Amino acid sequence: MSIYDLCVKTRKGEDFALSQLQGKVLLIVNTATGCGFTPQYEALEKLYETYHDKGLEVLDFPCNQFGHQAPGEDEEIHAFCTGRYKTQFDQFKKIDVNGETEDPLFTELKTQAPEDEPVKGLKAKAAMAGIAKISTTCKAPNDIKWNFTKFLVDRNGKVVRRISPIADPMELEESIQALL
Repeated sequence: MSIYDLCVKTRKGEDFALSQLQGKVLLIVNTATGCGFTPQYEALEKLYETYHDKGLEVLDFPCNQFGHQAPGEDEEIHAFCTGRYKTQFDQFKKIDVNGETEDPLFTELKTQAPEDEPVKGLKAKAAMAGIAKISTTCKAPNDIKWNFTKFLVDRNGKVVRRISPIADPMELEESIQALL
């Protein structure tokens, strides 16, 4: 299976075939508007503005599974992101990324990249250990641990990096440049 075989829902509930993005570099993120990592929207938008014309797409999937940090309706979430962070990239319908109701896209992403890259430094390791303790939906070894897990996908639909929620999206910039 490839991610290009899948469809996702736009925030308006319409089907969107991921095959439309074939040949693009994708940065796919599960997000939340009330999370300590929400300011990462700034870096996601910076990457989008810098590399979109060269073939980067940022796909934003709000998720309310972690601490109920994305409680609003899809249009409310979109208004928050575009108003506060001036995001221009695609935001899709709110989904689950773990468990029986997880979206098939995230099943495929987790199959291709079952673990976050190791974090560096004691502070980062302690933060991830804390996240693991409070995450109630992270039950399987390859599950998403929290909001703002980031998947970098090459032009052929293959996940090349999966970085943790605490990692700054700008850590992906060199990899994005190399894929473009």
